[in-house]
Amino acid sequence: MTTVTEQDIRLLRDALGPLRDREQVAERLLESSAKHSFDPDKELDWDAPAEDGKWFWPPELLSLYDTPLWHTMSEKQRFDLARHESAALASLGIWFEIILMQLLVRHIYDKPVTSNHVRYALTEIADECRHSMMFARMIQKGGTPAYPPPRLYHNLGRVLKTISTTPGSFAATLLGEEILDWMQRLTFPDERVQTLVRGVTRIHVVEEARHVRYAREELRRQMVTAPRWEQELTRLSCGEAARVFSICFVNPQVYTNIGLDRREAVAQVHASGHRREVMQSGAKRLTDFLDDIGVLRGPGRRLWKRSGLLA
Repeated sequence: MTTVTEQDIRLLRDALGPLRDREQVAERLLESSAKHSFDPDKELDWDAPAEDGKWFWPPELLSLYDTPLWHTMSEKQRFDLARHESAALASLGIWFEIILMQLLVRHIYDKPVTSNHVRYALTEIADECRHSMMFARMIQKGGTPAYPPPRLYHNLGRVLKTISTTPGSFAATLLGEEILDWMQRLTFPDERVQTLVRGVTRIHVVEEARHVRYAREELRRQMVTAPRWEQELTRLSCGEAARVFSICFVNPQVYTNIGLDRREAVAQVHASGHRREVMQSGAKRLTDFLDDIGVLRGPGRRLWKRSGLLA
């Protein structure tokens, strides 16, 4: 097999243009990390009480918003839904970030340890450690249980983080990062939302922007240089990851815990045009990017459509 060198890669391009130098990208990300990184334990007021009349998540982003069931719910149930659903999304984020950290470690295992690329990956792992602890602390402050994914998908995640190919790893990384990031960008400036939740989402948005840049640049590189079989595997695995992720975005235990009929609630979420629009809007920037670089093709594209994330 022919080895692709950095010099070769500088001459390569995809539909978005020439590939950028890996070390230069990492250097800029490291500079940004030095200027815009946060310690959530010090940045946020964890001792402040919850604010009466404020949401734990914007109501328009809640799974049941504008469904028939929503219109019959009391104000308390709506606020409780927001509190529990924000905890469920934080739990999903922790699960995903634990997988991501392991994928990053596997990615850099054979790469030069003194390179900027490896140094930034380690910096991102440190960010994700802080994010996971921050999300866990936010769940505790909200007074709800954590909401782990169903055991089946928990174990599928175990398989993904163990055998995923490099482009598959970065495609899955973007899937987990970009939809939540879109929601959080709507949350942190929203004055209807609890100050603590806004602070958590602000920190995550600022630091996650670097992670998205790193993953996008690396996925472009991998899709250009990977053999055909790996490109096809990436398309399939990314589509399957989209299907699983869209399922895990709703945790039915939330509905039980706030006194709703679980089956009816899940059925109404699946039938909700508003919810479908929210999820597709959250995924659009990502799906446009993946389409441009050739990931959304063939059977993988059909899986994306089945997931509800692609119109």
